[in-house]
Amino acid sequence: MTTKKAVVLLSGGLDSSTVLFRAKALGYACYALSFNYGQRHQQELTSAIAIAAAAGVVQHHVIQFDLRLWGGSALTDQTIDLPCDRDLNTMSQEIPVTYVPARNTIFLSFALAYAEAVHAQSVHIGVNALDYSGYPDCRPDYIAAMAEVYRLGTKQGREGNPIEIICPLIDLHKTDIIRLGNEYGVPWEKTWSCYSDGGAHKPARACGRCDACRLRLAAFAALGLTDPLPYTPTHPA
Repeated sequence: MTTKKAVVLLSGGLDSSTVLFRAKALGYACYALSFNYGQRHQQELTSAIAIAAAAGVVQHHVIQFDLRLWGGSALTDQTIDLPCDRDLNTMSQEIPVTYVPARNTIFLSFALAYAEAVHAQSVHIGVNALDYSGYPDCRPDYIAAMAEVYRLGTKQGREGNPIEIICPLIDLHKTDIIRLGNEYGVPWEKTWSCYSDGGAHKPARACGRCDACRLRLAAFAALGLTDPLPYTPTHPA
């Protein structure tokens, strides 16, 4: 029997790591794909490499291009301040400045090319439409549209065997994602969610103040768990 193959988009964060370990547990041979796009939180790439190794992927590519050339996001433009110390209700009111224009479209395009080249049946991505931001490229209607691109834009799709986009977390809350990750043994201490780069500390310390940190910390706390990541001393993690 031929082993089914999956390309997994891996940022090194909590969500994408859960998706990778889930795919591995379901029997996929996993091909991980990460991106160095000039993001200010370069620490996530260190985590992506560690998570890919822990999951025992077949291949892990880190693709490099520079979205700082035109910015448009607090993650790619150092002159735009990161939102800090916001409560969870405030976060959900509007699309934040941490949205990177068309990022998932770019990522999913690379993933499609990779998947067709290695004859993978599916691309797995950790998008989530419930908690935090409501990014436009994390919503079900967007994924449905990209699935049609996958069908129409590839030889494999035109021949009646389109590559599937699998989004197992799209309708889960962050607490549910952590529960799922615990079932699959995700090593949370190797992941990175913070939008800062951890400073000069070794090991790197998350800030505890950006939106990503606050959502992550709140979810662990709601489950009565302690986030194993180190945080800056100013934050009572």
